[in-house]
Amino acid sequence: MNPSVVIAISGASGAVYSVRLLQQLVASAVPVQLTVSEAGCQVVKQELGIDLDCDNVQVAPLLEYQVPGCQVLELPPLRQVQVYHYKDLMSPIASGSHRTIGMVVCPCSGGTLGSIANGLSGNLIHRGAEVHLKERRKLILVTRETPLSAIAIGNMQRVTDAGAVVLPASPGWYHGVQSLGDLVDFVVARILDQLQIDNGLIDRWGEELSDESI
Repeated sequence: MNPSVVIAISGASGAVYSVRLLQQLVASAVPVQLTVSEAGCQVVKQELGIDLDCDNVQVAPLLEYQVPGCQVLELPPLRQVQVYHYKDLMSPIASGSHRTIGMVVCPCSGGTLGSIANGLSGNLIHRGAEVHLKERRKLILVTRETPLSAIAIGNMQRVTDAGAVVLPASPGWYHGVQSLGDLVDFVVARILDQLQIDNGLIDRWGEELSDESI
């Protein structure tokens, strides 16, 4: 199997971003390794109405979910998604010898951010993040909570110094926003950009102006 993207869903609000990211990666035939914390499963149910069994996460409901205002993606029949329990520290995600494109914690809760910033490995999400930092691979933390405490800001500084990318779920409004889906796709596009995965989810700043000036 080609190197995968690790998606970790923690217990912060903003589950729609992770679901749309998963859908986009599958549509692009990028292998995915998925892990969802217990709190993450609860947030997915609260926000999206998808009842996930944390001990046996099923991918199909996540791929079938229609994000309001987002284009329906054509998914290939062969969907390369592997699911690992968030407590499974024997999974490939926990090893530096396992090759990946990168890891995205989306959404990233304040507690998860704090654990990663301080090198704690209480579950597979924390351990996977630690592995990506030590292997100098791309680690993207999609934070959403607001406002921020001094502790959270300090933790963001620490993970950034360690090599992670803190990518707040703060969508831009310059691309002709008409729906919730446009805002979701903006954040997902920025995540994919960090992973260097081509996508056409948004109109980019300056493209229209450049075309008109030719």
